[in-house]
Formats: sequence, C-alpha cells, structure tokens
Amino acid sequence: MATPIHPKTANRAPVTQATPDSMAIIQVIERAALNPEVDIDKMERLLQMQERVLDRQALMAYSAAMAAMQTELPSIVERGQGNNGHYATLEDIVDTVRPIMKTHGFAVSFRIQTQERGIQVTGVLMHQDGHREETSMLLPADSSGNKNAVQAFGSSTSYGKRYVLCALLNITTRGQDDNGHAAAPVKLVTPFQAGQIRQLISACPPTTQEWFVGKYGEAEQVPRGDFDKLRASLQKRAQPNQPNHQRH
Repeated sequence: MATPIHPKTANRAPVTQATPDSMAIIQVIERAALNPEVDIDKMERLLQMQERVLDRQALMAYSAAMAAMQTELPSIVERGQGNNGHYATLEDIVDTVRPIMKTHGFAVSFRIQTQERGIQVTGVLMHQDGHREETSMLLPADSSGNKNAVQAFGSSTSYGKRYVLCALLNITTRGQDDNGHAAAPVKLVTPFQAGQIRQLISACPPTTQEWFVGKYGEAEQVPRGDFDKLRASLQKRAQPNQPNHQRH
C-alpha cells in the first residue's frame, strides 16, 4: 500500500516552482492554441519540449529531496528473529521511515508479480513533484519450514518488500545491543571477495538471503574479518543445481 502524500506542512520541502523556461514555453503554447493557423506538428513539438522541461524539474526536485531525506533516515533495529538470525522487520522499517518520507514529499508502493521463475517484487519510490524511481527483486517461493503455498508466497513477498525498500532508501540495520552507536571503523572485504559473496548468496534460500541483508545489507559491507567464516557458512547453505561458485 502506498504511503499517502498529504498537503504541504510547515516542515516539508517545498514543491519546486515553475522555472522561467517552463513558464515561457507554457505561454507560447497558450498563444499557439488560440491561433487556428498554427501548424499541428509545431504544436506537438512544443508540447514535447514542455514535457522534457517538466521532467527535468521533477528529477531535480526528487534529487534535492532525496539528499535532504538521507540525512534524517536512521538505521533500523533488528528485532525480527529468523532461522538464520535477527533482521529488521518490514513493520519496523515502514513505521520508522513513513513520517520522514512524508516530510520530504515521498511515497512508496509495491507491485507483486507471479512469474514462472518465482515472485517479482517491485518497489516504486515516488516524489510529490512527479519523478519516481523503482527497483525489483525476483525471488523463489520460500518453502522452508514446511510452509504451504500461501505461506511461501507471503514470506517471499515480505522479504522482497524489505529488501527493495532498503535499497530504494539506502537504509541500514543494526543489532539491538549497540544502542544506536556506530561501531569503530573496520576494514571491509575487497571487491573480489564481495563478488564471491554475491555469487554464494544468489544460490542460497530466501531465508539465508534475508538474514544476510538484515545483518550486512550488501556484500561490500561485510567486515573483512567475517569473510572466511561467512563464505564457509554460505557454501554449506547454497542450494544444488545453481551456477558454480568460486571456492578458495
């Protein structure tokens, strides 16, 4: 369900006003529309020009609002408990980000499509000035734990929503015991090691992928000290009949 966008409040980023360029184009179009001798092709080109100007304005407003919102989005506490550890629940994520998104004129919605290869979850992040961005994730039905077909569909859908929402908003999660304090800087895995992790994760069941996203977010965020243990664990969980992985 989309988060509604309400009328502008005092602390919300203002809607971008029309620029002189767009106003000039609108005035030209209005005058042309009143002239019965204006060529239809010329009118269409003017309308296309206006559309490009408005699209550029919407993108600029989206980018400015996103940059401002990023400074306010906190990391989400991992209060959910799964077979592979703790994770941030969809409810906690939505409850945390909804008022911040509202302040900056954003809303989010999801599209769920059943495909031959699994369930595709698409998240759409919309801004009040008209621009939107989206990202998708294709998941197999999560049949772990003797789930029936409906439960498997619901589990994969919930996981997909969490993943794409975190990706759209660049959200991070944290354990319950750090009281929100950032850990001391640590060395992260190399790009080559991150590639190995991504390969292994893609061959693991949804529950393992969910745990990984909740704990690390992205492969590039894995501490270098965790690499060997994590790789060994993922190799054990990787499902058969998947592409070969690099094992070193």
